This record gives sequence, C-alpha cells and structure tokens, in this order.
Amino acid sequence: MHLVPLWISLLIFFFSVSANEYESILQQRQPLPTKHFVLVHGSCHGAWSWYKLVAMIKSSGHNVTAFDLAASGVEPQQVHNLRSISDFFKPLIDFMAALPLDKKVILVGHSYGGLAVAQSMERFPNKISVAVFVSALMPGPDLNISTLNQESFSRQGPLLDCKYAYDDGPDSPPTTFIFGPLYLKSKVYQLSPVEDWALATMLMRPLGLFSEEDMSKELKLTWERYGTVRRVYIISEKDLVTEKDLAMWMIKRNPPHQVEEIKDSDHMVMMSKPLELWAHLLSVAGNYS
Repeated sequence: MHLVPLWISLLIFFFSVSANEYESILQQRQPLPTKHFVLVHGSCHGAWSWYKLVAMIKSSGHNVTAFDLAASGVEPQQVHNLRSISDFFKPLIDFMAALPLDKKVILVGHSYGGLAVAQSMERFPNKISVAVFVSALMPGPDLNISTLNQESFSRQGPLLDCKYAYDDGPDSPPTTFIFGPLYLKSKVYQLSPVEDWALATMLMRPLGLFSEEDMSKELKLTWERYGTVRRVYIISEKDLVTEKDLAMWMIKRNPPHQVEEIKDSDHMVMMSKPLELWAHLLSVAGNYS
C-alpha cells in the first residue's frame, strides 16, 4: 500500500489548520508530565485515521501509539483469517501485555474500537490511567454486548452503498462489512474536509463480523476489573453513525466518570474537529493522572 496519500493529507492538514488556534490550545493548558496516548481506530479504518491527532500529540511533547487492529490499515492479515473478535483485537492486546507493570496509558477508542478498549480494560485494568470512548460503543458489566448490538442495529438507518459479504453462503450470516463511498460522504465524513473523505475511500478494508456467542464470550466485563478503570465519554454532536441518542442511551445504562460533547462534529471527530478533540484529551490527561 502506498504511503504517499497519507503524507499528502498530513501536509494538507498543516496548511489548513490555523497556527494561532493550535498555539492557543497549547498555551491554555497547564504543563503536564509526559503522557502516553494509545489510539484505537473504528470499523473499516486503521491507524491512519488518527494522523491529525498523532501530529498534535507528538508536537506537544507527549508519546502516542496508533496502530492497526488485525486485517486493518496496513496490517498484513486478511479478514477471512480472523476466527474471533479477539483475533481482531490482538494487536492491542499484545501491546498492552508488553507494557511494563509500572507504566500506564491513556486508552482512546473510536467507534467500534470502543469494544477493543473495553476488552483491554477487563484484561489490563492496572495499566490504564483512563479510558476515553470517542463516539464509541461502550459496553459494561451491566450493559452486555448483545443488548448493545441490538439497540445499535435498531437505530441504524439506510446503509446506502455499504456492502456485506456472505462467504459462507447466502443462507448463512454475513461474514464481512465495508463502508461505501456515498455512505462515508453523507453519514461518516459529512462535516470533515473532503480530502479526508477521499483518503478514507482509498484505505477502507472490510470489517470481520463475528457471532453473538463469540462476542459475548470475549467481551464479558466485570466490575472487579473493567469497573476499576476510570472512563470518559466524548459525544459528537452531529454524529450520524453513533448518534447522540444512542450515546446517551449507553451513558445512562453504563455511566462513565465524565461526559463531554464536541459541537458541530461528525462521526470522525478526529477529522472534523481535531483541535477540539485534542483539547479534551489534554484536559482528561490532566484530570486523571
């Protein structure tokens, strides 16, 4: 996969963002010890979707890790080789397992990546200083993934040109899903720069779909582990994928420690409102050190 589009898009970002606006955010914040942010992407995306935040975090003197989940971005596996949702999450789980016991990270999940964050909270609660769900699915001990999926699907609007694949035959459940360009433009990136939408259309990869039984088994969450990690939920005001009503439904049934909202942002908050998202993450880092 060619990296030129990513590099070009990064240049577009730096030319489009007001230097004064960015400096204002840096000047307003209190000096913080160096933090380590771990960024987890959503459905059909990859680490590339965080490129604006990665630039901001690094230029602010903090550490950041944004990587591809399995069969995503430039990760070499193919989606049909993933047998469980835990296979999909494995790059994050391996990263967390390798962290020294005396190190903690700020774990940030977007959209479907919230499920990966939830599993990491259950497995590695002592390695996470705070978990941030950005327009993300947020299951919990009293909100299981089956109930969350049912509610999410019941609120799902027309999928337009998105596609399901039925690799096990037309009479079996779908095996993969991928966003279509029209859906991306009208529902996912509708408030983001057109360059980011164009980039996304070139880098989409299919999302593996797993059975309810598998997801329920792998995402069994407890108050004794998951429940000990502090959580922040960030709502995107004009999100047409994880709509505000769904976000509030999750928050009511699985209350986090803090709720924030970013105005005039779409589902891809890191694309449409990167400065505002970074300001919130800086605040969270200071509040939950």
